Amino acid sequence: MAVRIRLRRVGRKNAPMYRIVVADSRSPRDGRFIEVIGQYQPRTGEKAVDLKVDRANYWLDNGALPSDTVRSLLRKAGVMKARHEAKAGAKRAGSAVPVAE
Repeated sequence: MAVRIRLRRVGRKNAPMYRIVVADSRSPRDGRFIEVIGQYQPRTGEKAVDLKVDRANYWLDNGALPSDTVRSLLRKAGVMKARHEAKAGAKRAGSAVPVAE
């Protein structure tokens, strides 16, 4: 099963609001989903993204692929940068080879 993190449109006409959901890639845009991990309100300005960062990281760790729009929202929320820094830190810590005397 291919799992995607994508947007699901809710809200009324001319007032869009989106839920950030984890869903099977074969399900329709507003159809079945596995979990809601946040919401995006593009018309509110600064506080547009409300996200459960721990659940987003969980699904990304388990192989869920974000859509292009969700990837940019995760980048704005700082999730992608924190993941990158954590991987880079682990790589640096793992590459330190002890010197034999």
